[in-house]
Amino acid sequence: MTDLPRMSLSGIVLGAPDARELAAFYRRLLGWDVTQDEPDWVKLVPPGGGPGLSFQTEAVYVRPTWPAGPGDQQMMIHLDIEVDDLDAAGAHAAAAGATLAGFQPQDDVRVYLDPAGHPFCLFLAD
Repeated sequence: MTDLPRMSLSGIVLGAPDARELAAFYRRLLGWDVTQDEPDWVKLVPPGGGPGLSFQTEAVYVRPTWPAGPGDQQMMIHLDIEVDDLDAAGAHAAAAGATLAGFQPQDDVRVYLDPAGHPFCLFLAD
């Protein structure tokens, strides 16, 4: 596949009812820096470089349901976050404003919901 144009993932965008509010949550959670801050768009980047995480205000936002059932708004994306201590990371996530999801599909993973309802998973490194 040598004929492919050069492409690199520069970020992931999460929709939210309030971009700044959700960005503030992820800034508390991850400790990343803000590189763009507009009324309806905020971008965070990790200190060591790599793809960023952006937030866009959506005029009509429907909170996803975890896990989704028939007719429920399904998640469009979820984030996997590797941690070295599941209990400490979970306590930090809750203190930052996350909610532990009622359904936990695996013993070694913790599913949390951010303030806009996007699920994210904390998991232990192998």
